[in-house]
Amino acid sequence: MIPARMGSQRLAKKNLRELGGIPLITRAIRKCQQAGCFDEIWVNSEHLDFGEIAKAEGVNFHHRPLDLGNSVATSEQYVAEFLENRECEFLFQVHSIAPLLSVEDTLSFVERMNVGDLDCLLSVEEIQIECAKDGVPINFSWDEKTNSQELEPVQRICWSITGWRRDTYLDAFQKGECATYCGRVGMQLVSSLAAHVIKTERDLQIAETLCPLVFSE
Repeated sequence: MIPARMGSQRLAKKNLRELGGIPLITRAIRKCQQAGCFDEIWVNSEHLDFGEIAKAEGVNFHHRPLDLGNSVATSEQYVAEFLENRECEFLFQVHSIAPLLSVEDTLSFVERMNVGDLDCLLSVEEIQIECAKDGVPINFSWDEKTNSQELEPVQRICWSITGWRRDTYLDAFQKGECATYCGRVGMQLVSSLAAHVIKTERDLQIAETLCPLVFSE
């Protein structure tokens, strides 16, 4: 499932913005097709313009309710609505705003989820540098200076791709529990390029610079 909301507060119509001359939503669709590991590919949006794009690219379109396409609706709500209407064992959400997620990263992620022992799999980037929260060290100590390469990496969830077991997700959602981190949760390392998410104009400019490192076109 590729979510594609038309509205965006920080970067207008970001799913339609082009990277290397190709719209982000189109890149995501073609990447999923190229990976060849999904039984079905769905674009999920409240706006019918994305339905036309999905049709042109030969994939399915899920027309979510309009109230699940505004800035107030949560990801848990639109994911649950999709799962309530689509049968599957696992759902993989691939974000179009993470265009530097490679086919190789995608395949490795899906393979890990298909092992079958997890209910939720999160894509993460490992950051091996001194990190703190509210001024308190997380992976280092004030008592000594440690070489960065010796530090315990901090895992940053990047949301480039996420996997859920359908039944576990819906069960948690229907109980009013947090469905995003439901059941047995695992973390899958992706590259730092794959972890780059576009939310602002600057993010898009950075992706344009990095794009040749991932794609040849």
